[in-house]
Amino acid sequence: MYTQALNADESQRDQTLPAPDAAKLARFQAVIDAEDKIEPNDWMPDAYRRTLQRQISQHAHSEIIGMQPEGNWLTRAPSLKRKATLLAKIQDEAGHGLYLYSAAETLGLSREAYCDQLLSGKAKYSSIFNYPTLTWADMGAIGWLVDGAAIMNQIPLCRCSYGPYARAMIRICKEESFHQRQGYEIMVTLAHGTPAQKAMAQDALDRFWWPVLMMFGPSDKDSMHSADSTKWKIKRFSNDELRQKFIDATIPQGRYLGLTFPDPDLTFNDATGHWEHGVIDWSEFKRVLAGDGPCNRQRLKARQTAEAEGAWVRDAARAYAAKRSQRQATSQVAAE
Repeated sequence: MYTQALNADESQRDQTLPAPDAAKLARFQAVIDAEDKIEPNDWMPDAYRRTLQRQISQHAHSEIIGMQPEGNWLTRAPSLKRKATLLAKIQDEAGHGLYLYSAAETLGLSREAYCDQLLSGKAKYSSIFNYPTLTWADMGAIGWLVDGAAIMNQIPLCRCSYGPYARAMIRICKEESFHQRQGYEIMVTLAHGTPAQKAMAQDALDRFWWPVLMMFGPSDKDSMHSADSTKWKIKRFSNDELRQKFIDATIPQGRYLGLTFPDPDLTFNDATGHWEHGVIDWSEFKRVLAGDGPCNRQRLKARQTAEAEGAWVRDAARAYAAKRSQRQATSQVAAE
């Protein structure tokens, strides 16, 4: 779900690269301008390839890390129905990660290399998953707000210029729309329930609202890679445009719930037809992205532990594959 975390030294590295052949670059841009797709075997500039490697892999990392805060509530869901639905959602997120790692592999790096970047702390993932899930209402807030923001970000990616990424996003967006409705249904139930349940829903909204707005990435004037991503049609809308679309769609939903958004400056502008919001604390965004959020260390430690504990399974699979390959080779020799 999520394209905000980009390496700060990328633009400097680009300046040291040899200029690509002008004719190739022109043909490449012509394909994009014609709304055709760039495929893995097509020529592409190194900067385009690196941008996609970074964006798709970090999207995949976000899907995998995003399973953790939801998994926290699997054993404590309030009913069997809620537990089954949450489990199905977590399984979907795992599938999204696999789709995206597969798409990223077409760009020349292995899945293991991308995962090593995550485990070492070199690669980023969406900052929203570094916040704790303290109550059951957080499962509603994540579905309604986090997945709602993800859909706003990801629907344009279905028209991304890179074919494997665009095709993966079609199915992902369909499933994310279900997750958003699931979360909103939880919030409806709580907001229209007992006073304690409504207070729980309000608390979840209070804690997740501002971090969700940060999911769209920094303001356009501070976004390092927007110009190239837009030119290459990886990105179709700016960060601020997507954030505004999300706010305009979400405020009426929250008002229907009878909840109050934690922004005293939130006002509707009759002239523009848009909701105007207060100042986002970008210092918190930078702090969490740099690794100092409430759950950064916990999330990464869980992935590192899972990697270590699963080593024997990978070793066994490799040993079995090698033995099977050897048997097939021996049988082929015997047959000849």
